[in-house]
Amino acid sequence: MAPPPRPAFAALPWRHALLALAVVAVWGSNFVVIEVALRELPPLLLATLRFAFAFVPAALVIKRPAAPWRDLAAYGLLIGAGQFGLIYIAMDGHISPGLASLVVQAQVVFTIGFSMRLTGERVAPFQVGALVLAAVGIAVIALHAGPDNTPLGLAMVLGAALCWAGGNTVARRSPNADMLAYMVWSSLFAIPPLLVLSLVFEGWPVMAGALRHADAAAWAAVLWQSGANTLFAYAAWAWLLARHPAATVAPVSLLVPVFAIAASAWLLAEPLPAWKLAAAALVLGGLALNLLWPRLRPSSSPRSPRAAPDRPERPDRSPRD
Repeated sequence: MAPPPRPAFAALPWRHALLALAVVAVWGSNFVVIEVALRELPPLLLATLRFAFAFVPAALVIKRPAAPWRDLAAYGLLIGAGQFGLIYIAMDGHISPGLASLVVQAQVVFTIGFSMRLTGERVAPFQVGALVLAAVGIAVIALHAGPDNTPLGLAMVLGAALCWAGGNTVARRSPNADMLAYMVWSSLFAIPPLLVLSLVFEGWPVMAGALRHADAAAWAAVLWQSGANTLFAYAAWAWLLARHPAATVAPVSLLVPVFAIAASAWLLAEPLPAWKLAAAALVLGGLALNLLWPRLRPSSSPRSPRAAPDRPERPDRSPRD
């Protein structure tokens, strides 16, 4: 009988484990960074700036990925205008950063649903269990509406999760593309719709005033989202996935909501009542089951000798915010 697999962190060299921890810390803490930026900048303008700064410098040194323009455009619209446009609006007074980081993980449910619909994939029993746990966690959140958890905010973050899942589905059509380049060049297509939406719904006077009066913290938050969250984190995650099996690296992503909730509680004094901790446990339990069950399965059911070895998973599956 084969020995049980080692935990993800134990299977990584310590320097690589620290890099993986740095990536998930950046992704998780970015929810607090978004909250800081929204104090000075309207949400749609903030999203426009994020993708503009992610594209303009990086496109000068990063070649366009091996992906059709139509896919880059679709991904940019879904992730830029869809996912981040909605989540920024939701976090502008409608839902707390910690809860937003949890609810947006519903993208796992939607991604599995899209796979079933488009490719005919069948849901495995462990995936059903994962979906049920996550759905119960979301239901617990929905039942505890309040000033930092409004029905509108919850609905918008679920819409953001749906757009994220759609973006994942589009990205899967280019399995050999460099995902960092994919993110950079798809940002080109996120900028125009976000800018138009900002002009229409926020108005030029509000946009101009925000740009004039934004303080250093707000601009640092924008640069953090463009540089650290998009460029550094994606490059580092892709580097890790190129050197280790997905089953070793992917479970580390479970720490993203943990970092987000902890950072929000510490830096923004977000309260953590028992129901919120229970919802977090349910959602994270569903994510853990979905990620870890295929990794643990061989310990009880050995694979055929012809089974293919683990292959690095594409970084578009990473739970960025």
